[in-house]
Amino acid sequence: MNHIFLLEDDETLGRGIAMALTGPEVSVACRPTLAQAREALAEEQFDLLILDINLPDGSSLDLLRQVRAEGDATPVILLTANDLELDEVTGLEAGADDYITKPFSLAVLRARVNTQLRRGAPNVSRTLSIGPFTFDFDRMDFRRDGTAVELSKTEQRLLRVLVENRGHAVPRATLVDRVWTDGAEFVEENALSVTVKRLRSKLESDPSKPEYLKTVYGIGYTWAVKS
Repeated sequence: MNHIFLLEDDETLGRGIAMALTGPEVSVACRPTLAQAREALAEEQFDLLILDINLPDGSSLDLLRQVRAEGDATPVILLTANDLELDEVTGLEAGADDYITKPFSLAVLRARVNTQLRRGAPNVSRTLSIGPFTFDFDRMDFRRDGTAVELSKTEQRLLRVLVENRGHAVPRATLVDRVWTDGAEFVEENALSVTVKRLRSKLESDPSKPEYLKTVYGIGYTWAVKS
């Protein structure tokens, strides 16, 4: 599981970011001050640091410089309300891997977070085997009973969200938000239903009676866990 540290003094924003990023493969520890951040980093190892620059007790740039001086190469994303080019350059020169200016969309933040987590992950294959399926999202290789299945980018994103949350019902609104990440403000109401239908036609032996990609009426969809 990836463990993310979030330093954000705005309680509402911090809670929203933590909820948006937390999932079966990601946990988020949130702290509001530099002092608490230093304590947390001294006690635990994290896979990614997300640091708000301006804090009540100082600047997280000082913390970032300290982290890099200690030889810690953990990826770091800076959050700031300052959109001046000089501020961005200062943050990157201090050792940040990415820089996001407020306000930002959670979809963009998730995409940036996923990019940094992939960069920090070991370069090994992450093939997922489920029943008759093998899914390798990094190599975009998807198979049922050893036979390759061609999936569109949208179908791949939908499948990934479902299998990463297998055994749990994922609401339609969450799926739309996670699958259509290109910043589009409007997605047709039936786009998700159409994508689910196409994915079933490619993966299920009988799409009319799905064994894996099941509908949870009134909520959304789930990838069923087979015993």
